[in-house]
Amino acid sequence: MPERFDAVVVGAGLAGLYMLHRLRGMGLSVRVYEAGSDVGGTWYWNRYPGARCDVESLAYSYSFSDELQQQWEWTDRYPPQPEILRYINHVADRFDLRRDIRFERRVESARFNEAECLWEVRSDKGDHARAPFCIMATGCLSTPFEPDLPGLEDFAGGVYRTNLWPHENVRFEGRRVGIFGTGSTGIQAIPVIAREAAHLTVFQRTANYSIPAVNGPLDPAFVRAFKARYAEHREHQRLGLSMGAGDLEAAARDMKPMLPTAEKVTQAEVNRVCEAYWSRGGAHFMGAIGDVMSNEASNRRVADFVRTRIRAIVRDPETAETLCPTTHPIGTKRICVDTDYYATYNRPNVSLINLRKTPVESIEPQGVRLANRLVELDDLVLATGFDAMTGALLRMDIRGSHGRKLSQAWRDGPRTYLGLMVPGFPNLFTVTGPGSPSVLSNMVVSIEQHVEFIAGILEHMRERGYQSIRANPQAEADWTAEVAKRANATLYSKGGSWYLGANVEGKPRMFMPYVGGVGAYRSTCESVAANGYRGFNFRRDAPAATHAGASGS
Repeated sequence: MPERFDAVVVGAGLAGLYMLHRLRGMGLSVRVYEAGSDVGGTWYWNRYPGARCDVESLAYSYSFSDELQQQWEWTDRYPPQPEILRYINHVADRFDLRRDIRFERRVESARFNEAECLWEVRSDKGDHARAPFCIMATGCLSTPFEPDLPGLEDFAGGVYRTNLWPHENVRFEGRRVGIFGTGSTGIQAIPVIAREAAHLTVFQRTANYSIPAVNGPLDPAFVRAFKARYAEHREHQRLGLSMGAGDLEAAARDMKPMLPTAEKVTQAEVNRVCEAYWSRGGAHFMGAIGDVMSNEASNRRVADFVRTRIRAIVRDPETAETLCPTTHPIGTKRICVDTDYYATYNRPNVSLINLRKTPVESIEPQGVRLANRLVELDDLVLATGFDAMTGALLRMDIRGSHGRKLSQAWRDGPRTYLGLMVPGFPNLFTVTGPGSPSVLSNMVVSIEQHVEFIAGILEHMRERGYQSIRANPQAEADWTAEVAKRANATLYSKGGSWYLGANVEGKPRMFMPYVGGVGAYRSTCESVAANGYRGFNFRRDAPAATHAGASGS
């Protein structure tokens, strides 16, 4: 027999947990399904060496409970994976969230029953839940991308995927290790693995820009001062006044040597500003020049500064040039934040192979076969990224009105209204879906905004007796056009990144995140709500809910 709830939530990461907490606070019954054996989402799966958030810890946390944010103590400027996972577990315990979660359940299908205005959700373990509302909190970076490495299954050594890292400790002492991938994950993992392995070979296809994190323990006095003004900092983050990434700009107001453009000033002046931001560390560096993401001349000069820094750090000239990005404007692929990444290539036990010059022919039992030689290895690490933003959703069999599949609706790329809903899929919400700021923001800021907006919609429906909500097709078309217009006014389209789906063969090329910023996006959502949730269509003509506490009852 199916179980009946007011809402089903898929995913028990930061989004799913807060969604559960908010829905429960509204008196609704909720079932959460989670593929992992515990809470954590991306921080449950990604346990690779060096895994660390690139948003600062005092900002990468929930703001809905002042007691929680005041009492929790972070250790470092940038929190490591184990500490983030402890925090998420603490939240689950503090708010008694686990009792409504079913773990080790991978949702295989979610189908809308039009006659009863219910979603039917089934898991791989035979769970069957029915609810008026289905909320996908599946994460933007949760579906691993499998690289095309012929012969990988023949490799005789250990194969470790960074986004499915073993829970037991993996040791590389005395081992010859190869790693594929020099994006954000690889850039974090490489320095840590290099300190342990007998030899590390890095296979690089595309060089990426990385900024030093300048990480370290948080100063207790700074933390006290920051927490005393937490409300102000949170407001800055929500409005995008600290770049939406919450990098403590609001607490460092003397740190503002920003130029509006690098096009019409001397290179010395550009270097002075960039050096100040480089020395402070973090993705905040991209705020050094105001038009870096819209002006090719400014972008080129900032990129030149970073390449100069790489050449100054890496002693071998050929290695330094291989590490200098040349294929895309800075920032159009995810800007990376590192600890000793470039300096790692000065170690005698680290080798760099440029796959654009020497491509892989195959993986053999003993190692990686290149055109000119065999690189013998004991272990392989795959830091090859994700089928981003749509992967988790499209791997489920999601069907809306008249049995239409989400994969059909998104055949030419993901189209949504506000990144929240898809026309033809009533009562189905996506938290930080395509068309929202999501991966271009502090994810916790965007998660909280989406959860609260969804909760507001459900309150609106309950107060007025509405049974269903549908995104208006014209509103979806207009919003998709707005997302594209914003992106086309920037250099992002020149990046060839996973923001466009360019890392997955056959995936439609469409810029997925909203680049207008969390402040502008929040303002749009508030205007939509103030105007009776403009762009959404509500109906009362579905059968009345019979479950106690159901929305609309």
